[in-house]
Amino acid sequence: MVARKIALPLALIAALTAAPAAAQPRCTREVLAVGGAPVTFVYCVAGLVRSEGDEVLVPVSASYSSPGGAFSATRELHFVGGEGSSRILESLDLAHIGLTGVLHLTLVYAGGMVRVEGALLTPGGITIK
Repeated sequence: MVARKIALPLALIAALTAAPAAAQPRCTREVLAVGGAPVTFVYCVAGLVRSEGDEVLVPVSASYSSPGGAFSATRELHFVGGEGSSRILESLDLAHIGLTGVLHLTLVYAGGMVRVEGALLTPGGITIK
């Protein structure tokens, strides 16, 4: 009886440790109003982050969508290494998603994730975030 009580928990532990854990995506999602239209920004860390000199190289899969269209791209973003959080600037031509203008984004890398910290629409210099 004691052997049976021990065998079941051991079998359960063995099954749980043998099953590969699904990697949790490191994604951020945000919706901002741009020119009266909702625009969704999704940034996912799409691979191993590595250091190269003073930089942290972050492979990112980014997608942008609005009622007028969608656009996605995969690229490597270069952030300053050795900081708790680091920022870069990126410009998004809104024609890719059926809108007009250019959105100048401040992206921040912190806690293993990339997110939109600020957004400025041109022409006009309109602060979105």
